[in-house]
Amino acid sequence: MSKLTKKQKKISEMMEGFIQPCSAKEAIDKLKEVSKDTCKFNETVECHMSLGIDVKHADQQVRSTTVLPAGLGKTVRVCVIAKGAKATEAKEAGADEAGAEEVIDKIAGGWFEFDTLIATPDCMGMLGKLGRVLGPKGLMPNPKTGTVTLEVAKAVKDAKAGKVEFRADKQGMIHVPIGKIQFSAEDLLKNYITLADAVLRVKPSSSKGIYLKSVYLTTTMGPSIKLDSKNVAAEVKENIQ
Repeated sequence: MSKLTKKQKKISEMMEGFIQPCSAKEAIDKLKEVSKDTCKFNETVECHMSLGIDVKHADQQVRSTTVLPAGLGKTVRVCVIAKGAKATEAKEAGADEAGAEEVIDKIAGGWFEFDTLIATPDCMGMLGKLGRVLGPKGLMPNPKTGTVTLEVAKAVKDAKAGKVEFRADKQGMIHVPIGKIQFSAEDLLKNYITLADAVLRVKPSSSKGIYLKSVYLTTTMGPSIKLDSKNVAAEVKENIQ
């Protein structure tokens, strides 16, 4: 068995006696305390949820988006594939890049200086040839996530404001960043509650039994803290604006 590093020992000591499962507020307070004493950079706070769904069934897929009220603590670069007035609209809304054929040619040439790709419906045909490179990177626009739309200004503003996508993987797990550890505890809680509310709202009607099997909050280099999954809905109701 490998020896614990000095940092791991410190984290272990700080977690000793901490009761789990706990509330989201308690978990966030503890993560901030641990990070302050053990980490020198602004860690990302992540939420991991295990859902009681069978992803093999099409009617039990979980995929949606939500806008985190406190954002993600980073600048989101947005590229829009659109023509004419819609490209102008995107630029005016804050898109970092907007255009049609010329932008597609840049991407085909290996340019990926963006975090979110939005497209108008009439331009999706042109993006087809880039599916093999955009798909694996999770950048292909999709109507389900609001990235194929005629409302390009709203899509750009939402992306810039902290819109996140959540999607259950093959194991029925969702992994989503909810901000930076240097956010205030209140902002991190708001972001978590917003995410949890969105996940609860898209529960498949065909899903039987327990929907939220487990919920954890963690940081990049810190511990994973288990939340009381049975109390998530009540916690959301108590804190939702």
